[in-house]
Amino acid sequence: MTRIQGINAILAGDYPDPSIVRAGDRYYMTHSSFHYTPGLLIWHSLNLTDWEPVCHAVLEHVGGSIMAPDFIYYEGLFYIYFPAGGTNWVVTAENPAGPWSRPVDLKVGYIDPGHAADEQDNRYLFLSEGYRIRLSKDGLSTAGELEQVYAGWRYPKEWLTEGFYLESPKLTYKDGYYYMTSAQGGTAGPATSHMIVSARAASLDGPWANSPHNPVVRTMHRREQWWSKGHGTLVDTPEGDWYLVYHAYEKDYYPIGRQTLLEPVTWTADGWFTAGDQEAGAAPAGGLPSAAGQPDRALVSEESGGLGLHWHFWGGVHREDYRIDKNSVVLKAVPGEQSGPLLCIPVHHTYTAEVTVAIEDGAYGTLGLFYKPGFHYGIGFDGREAFAYRNGNTSERSAAPGGSVSLKLINDEHEVSLYFMDAEGEWSKLDHGFEMSGFHHNVLGGFLSLRIALQASGTGEVRFSGFKYRAGL
Repeated sequence: MTRIQGINAILAGDYPDPSIVRAGDRYYMTHSSFHYTPGLLIWHSLNLTDWEPVCHAVLEHVGGSIMAPDFIYYEGLFYIYFPAGGTNWVVTAENPAGPWSRPVDLKVGYIDPGHAADEQDNRYLFLSEGYRIRLSKDGLSTAGELEQVYAGWRYPKEWLTEGFYLESPKLTYKDGYYYMTSAQGGTAGPATSHMIVSARAASLDGPWANSPHNPVVRTMHRREQWWSKGHGTLVDTPEGDWYLVYHAYEKDYYPIGRQTLLEPVTWTADGWFTAGDQEAGAAPAGGLPSAAGQPDRALVSEESGGLGLHWHFWGGVHREDYRIDKNSVVLKAVPGEQSGPLLCIPVHHTYTAEVTVAIEDGAYGTLGLFYKPGFHYGIGFDGREAFAYRNGNTSERSAAPGGSVSLKLINDEHEVSLYFMDAEGEWSKLDHGFEMSGFHHNVLGGFLSLRIALQASGTGEVRFSGFKYRAGL
């Protein structure tokens, strides 16, 4: 594989806290999935830049927000360690494509776990704030007490960050040293907040020496294309090249969420690493990634006949809330805003989403944009009229063909317009539109992103079919 240069956006859209593992010549990656279910979408690649989704590792809601997983391969078994609900969990699989085990509660606090094993096969879980705990031989329970082993790297006080926040220890062994790659500075807040720092030790017991090149990655000024760069994991190739995979917000596009970036690593003569190709003078690649795995937002998977891999619900258990009928998804209607909408991740600055909605009496369906409960805007249809929709409240009703109708929304650089198909088969635009540039963590919290949402409300069922997503107007 030819060495990749510059900063590359390998997954556009909200794919934060990437954790990557190589098994032979194959790479697998997963990300934080928060309150979305199913969670921990697994991606596969042969070249680090083109990625395809393969399955979800967690099919149930574990009672909390799944953040900052660690994806590892150890003695023939794949593990994903992740925090949720005030504790840490682990799932395992012989094949990343599944099936995955049910989550096992490790009954230990802190967040952002990072697995490591020494040469005597003693296994540990490193956690936020520099803590570590020993694991059992099978890695499915703890076998000791928490101990603080690392204090982080003290960056200059005059730097503008979100806070110190020592998190995301990811462990790598190379040439006689264990390298701990950590995040500091806070994952959002000011554009210059986040960073990747490195420390190393000859033993997992320490002492840990900080890299003279810290921070290895950081946004230095808000003029840059990528903001709050941080949360990195090292990965190597069979050819011996090394890279950092990390996340960042794109300048002026916070609602899209934290996107996954890849940047080459160079090892120095004294055994530290730096990011980028400074010696080669490579310029950042930037831009959107390859189309592989990205534009397909089919509601129903042609391969499995089940829900498309890019779709997920907001919170809770939803196995009884929908059914697949041919090429349609039929959602059970729930009164008001009580149901968790069905969501997918947009990946472009400007995009169009369309869907056909068929209604039973007493129900209404919506096509919208959802950040979290209480922040959900869009267009709806109740079998007789199309209407603008805002957090359960409707406005500007317009007569529409009975029974079913096609709905469309366009998000053009955060400005959203709403359309429905009239009786003549032409798109009719509502006057009501939205401006949604403030729908992101720095305003609303939760570390979430603005997602396309389908929802059924009232009583009965709503059928959604023919969903289309495309870049542009």
